Amino acid sequence: EVQLVESGGGLVQAGGSLRLSCAASGFTFDDYAIGWFRQAPGKEREGVSCISSSDGSTYYADSVKGRFTISSDNAKNTVYLQMNSLKPEDTAVYYCAAVLIPPRTTAQAMGVIPLKYDYWGQGTQVTVSS
Repeated sequence: EVQLVESGGGLVQAGGSLRLSCAASGFTFDDYAIGWFRQAPGKEREGVSCISSSDGSTYYADSVKGRFTISSDNAKNTVYLQMNSLKPEDTAVYYCAAVLIPPRTTAQAMGVIPLKYDYWGQGTQVTVSS
């Protein structure tokens, strides 16, 4: 059974940092893309970043480019999202998600469209105060 468990959320002041973790079980990262998404109250779920296990490539939404960094530790089956220079508008529930991908699929090609991802975690709350 595929399971994804997010952790690391919390309350931080604007300009601060948090690191989210997504621990996966029931599958190996070698064949999957892992994405981070977020959903603020009253808004649609939006893609933040993804990483392809095929080639290690990464993709970022424009809203977080230069501030967030996605990485993976395949030995631990864990993907991280380092979030720096946080803004109040980053406040949301953050989810990680996974999808099986064909070999040599890049993160750019995969993107962060929620409907493309099959497995989801329960989410972790990130609140950035001004």
